[in-house]
Amino acid sequence: MPRRHRRFFLLVLCFCFLPLSSHFRTFSTAVAFSAEIICNNIPGLTKVQRKMCHIRPDTIVAIGDGVRMGVVECQRQFRHRRWNCTNIGSDAVFGHVIVVGSKEASYIYAINSAAITYAITLACSRGNISKCGCDRTKNGLYSPSGWKWGGCSSDVRSGTKSARKFVDSRELEKDERSLMNLHNNRAGRKAVISTLLTECKCHGVSGSCTMKTCWKTLPSFTTIGDYLMTKYHNAKRVTGYWAKKRRTFSDKPLYLRLKKSKSHRRPKPRDLVYLENSPNYCEADVMKGSLGTKGRKCNKTSSSTDGCDLMCCGRGYNTHQFQRTWQCNCKFHWCCYVKCETCNERTEEYTCK
Repeated sequence: MPRRHRRFFLLVLCFCFLPLSSHFRTFSTAVAFSAEIICNNIPGLTKVQRKMCHIRPDTIVAIGDGVRMGVVECQRQFRHRRWNCTNIGSDAVFGHVIVVGSKEASYIYAINSAAITYAITLACSRGNISKCGCDRTKNGLYSPSGWKWGGCSSDVRSGTKSARKFVDSRELEKDERSLMNLHNNRAGRKAVISTLLTECKCHGVSGSCTMKTCWKTLPSFTTIGDYLMTKYHNAKRVTGYWAKKRRTFSDKPLYLRLKKSKSHRRPKPRDLVYLENSPNYCEADVMKGSLGTKGRKCNKTSSSTDGCDLMCCGRGYNTHQFQRTWQCNCKFHWCCYVKCETCNERTEEYTCK
């Protein structure tokens, strides 16, 4: 492997593969080590992931960026809910982040898979990964509307392929939960494909746009987070079932079907799926992935999920009063000084009991 591929920042990998609770610690220095040393010391990697780390360290850096991106977006989406995308009961980013196979677990797996796909695709477009770049497979072809494919389309195929290889390699058990995770991983990757944007450039005399060249590009990641949040609200409850009986029990393939379906109807590939109903997340419960809502800030006047009644689960809330003082209405006087008034503001903050 070339020397330039064997050196990359320890900071990035340490930052990305620590427990989720450690993701936002600040590191002030970065120390470069060989890929072999770093890959052997990242906890929780499977054999496939560790091999990928050795061979393609540039891809692993992009994967690390994706992990961070997924966590940030998950916390943004759930910031006003009882469960706010906390990681309980796991020392690794991948694996059963939430022990309960709930709707929240389905979103975590989907957003992480989507974020890794997104980050790898973006790194390909920027030339940060040596084995991919632009997707030019459609270049030169014409659309039914008459415009021509060209430019540098996002290479989402490479992003999807690498993300699938890395993320799905953790699901080895072949039980209901692993099938659920794999399905949501795939739904996350498909979310990136479904939200791709078409950008175009006009060609012609004086901007007449007699000819138009278009290409596919990535949207903002918040767009994908919003897309998956819609899927979260419409997530399907599933259960496992065995196919036709075969000679041995181990030969029976396990599939997922919709819980309420009597005809073994399977969920659609873009659906998020879950196995168990969500807990109420009111009290701390490590096994259920709940930190509880004690001490959480709430909105006294809101009737939504961030309101004190819902957020505090009927336990009530504490009121904290603050007074803020600052200089205001400053005016410049000739010559030469600035005179300001002193402003005060009394505010209240509410936290769950």
